[in-house]
Amino acid sequence: MTKLSRRTISKGLAASALSLLARPSIAQANYPAGVGTIKLVVPYPAGGATDVIGRIVADRLSALWHVSVIVENVAGAAANIGMDRVAKGPTDGSTLFIVPPQIAINQYLYAKLAYDPEKDLVPIAQVANLPNILVVKKQLAEIRTVKDLIDYAKANPGKLNYASSGNGTTIHLSGELFKSMTGTEMNHIPYRGSAPAMNDLVGGQVDLMFDNAPSVIGQVRGNTVNALGVTTLKPTPLLPDLKPVADTVPGYDTASWFGIGVRAGVSEAIIEKIEQAAKTIAQEAVVKDRMAAVIADPVVSDRKTFNEFIMAERQKWGTLIQKLNLRVE
Repeated sequence: MTKLSRRTISKGLAASALSLLARPSIAQANYPAGVGTIKLVVPYPAGGATDVIGRIVADRLSALWHVSVIVENVAGAAANIGMDRVAKGPTDGSTLFIVPPQIAINQYLYAKLAYDPEKDLVPIAQVANLPNILVVKKQLAEIRTVKDLIDYAKANPGKLNYASSGNGTTIHLSGELFKSMTGTEMNHIPYRGSAPAMNDLVGGQVDLMFDNAPSVIGQVRGNTVNALGVTTLKPTPLLPDLKPVADTVPGYDTASWFGIGVRAGVSEAIIEKIEQAAKTIAQEAVVKDRMAAVIADPVVSDRKTFNEFIMAERQKWGTLIQKLNLRVE
């Protein structure tokens, strides 16, 4: 029987310890290999614009990485529940999330959040940009342009009602920004999602709406509503017949956008792998085609650019929300 000296045992324990310490760095270097199934949290219900973008991203990451990337819809409280889930999740890169505009909005709207959007979440790269479309009900036949809408609203203060998919959404804030920049007064009618809001708009129960292009384009093409313009600063080739609202209201810009992110604590090596993957898939022809089908533009971005963009969005929406003293309980 071989005798083991104290020195031999010590060397063996030290070697084992070093091996264990090396495993995380090896896993990080080989990411996503070894992680298993990756979850992509979409902080909204299935079927909406965020979900559509999330499923395109998940599909292309699966193809690029040769791993299973599944979408998990964690909806509620204007994306707060989903983002909180990510903020308290694992740090091994097994959970990603679709970064919604609410990461730049909710901290100003809610008195208290269960997570800190600036400290607990890491936006890595923007992947998509899509306009909202300003539409009015067919019964307002006299309103054919953005100028017509402004003139009508000023002549009839408080008469018009605009619908939204809920308090604090970009659809809601698009209306508030429009009111602020044009000096008009309209009443906000929040709904539980775009679909019921659009149903009432088509039925004439509400007067207008700033809806995400993927949600409203069917009604526009079906001529059940009148489209006045897109909410991007510049015209979009995806909607060549619609001029920007900014042509009439200089500086008006409320496009929706989405990115990929993780929780704080994920290693720099893994974040860099995800950043590179986001750049790669955004340039794929299949992604451009699939996003164009839902009136979205793919965006090639990096962490620095995306974070600077989010900082600018926080400045824009934070200033407006505080000015108007908006609050969601």
